[in-house]
Amino acid sequence: MQNYFKELRLRQFVEEHSTGIVVAIAAGVGLVALRRWFGGAICRSRTRLDRKTVMITGANTGIGKETALDMAGRGARVILACRDKARASQAADEIRQSSGNGNVVVKIVDLASLQSVRDLAKDIQETEERLDILINNAGIMMCPKWQTEDGFEMQFGVNHLGHFLLTNCLLDLLKKSAPSRVVNVSSLAHEKGKIHFDDINLDKDYHPVRSYRQSKLANVLFTRELANRLQGTGVTVYSLHPGVIRTELGRHLWPTLPLWKRLVAWPLMQMIKSPWQGAQTTIYCAVDESLEGISGLYYSDCAPKEAAPQGRDDATATRLWDLSASMVGLE
Repeated sequence: MQNYFKELRLRQFVEEHSTGIVVAIAAGVGLVALRRWFGGAICRSRTRLDRKTVMITGANTGIGKETALDMAGRGARVILACRDKARASQAADEIRQSSGNGNVVVKIVDLASLQSVRDLAKDIQETEERLDILINNAGIMMCPKWQTEDGFEMQFGVNHLGHFLLTNCLLDLLKKSAPSRVVNVSSLAHEKGKIHFDDINLDKDYHPVRSYRQSKLANVLFTRELANRLQGTGVTVYSLHPGVIRTELGRHLWPTLPLWKRLVAWPLMQMIKSPWQGAQTTIYCAVDESLEGISGLYYSDCAPKEAAPQGRDDATATRLWDLSASMVGLE
């Protein structure tokens, strides 16, 4: 009898609140669908990387760590090239445990130091027999007007010049290991970027957003020029937009926002990509079979996307290459 009255009360509740229940269910379904839409595409490739070597900069956190975990799961020897040894070692331990692949090693590099980049490249050349995939993932976003060890503006120095030098120093090993790939993590921010050739370090008019956009456009242009220079070598190059992601990359931006902007942004932050979702296009560019022989293009959500017009300008790409080579002392 007691169960009967419970069922009756439940039935009455449903009848009295039917509209609210329907709205709540619809909202829940819509929220799930919206989160899946924000999550973007997933790399479906099952390519194995046994007996191959992958190096990822900034692989101790965020999408770099998720990419490293995926590469390790495919059987690769994975090199985490990071600035913080303690955090990188912890990440390596976690990746080994999660993937069951013990062939995960840590190498130290500070992309804000050209000497540190050269030291890493020399180490890799002397100790590694091959390098099949180089993923230039590390980056800094919208920091104050800081300088690298060599006096360059920090975002341009880390996001572009450090990776420019590292990649060039490792080209012989990449060619030796061909077919091989270079993957440059750029951003949608390149679409509003401009290379300020007359003030490359933005000493006259620095703004964190302007600097970040310039560095991300440089990633796209570097990819295009490098692809042109590597034709016929078996080394292919890709740049990509990973999406808007919940990572540490925004740590310099978030504290600068007014409280009201943070309150408005917080609900939206719950909808954007997780690091695992954000890593999918990087993984796609690194392993997907359909990209064999394709080089120099820009990708988003595991598909080719046309870069901004300034990112497709060959004359600008060549000019940036020449300037970058001069800045890092590349012969």
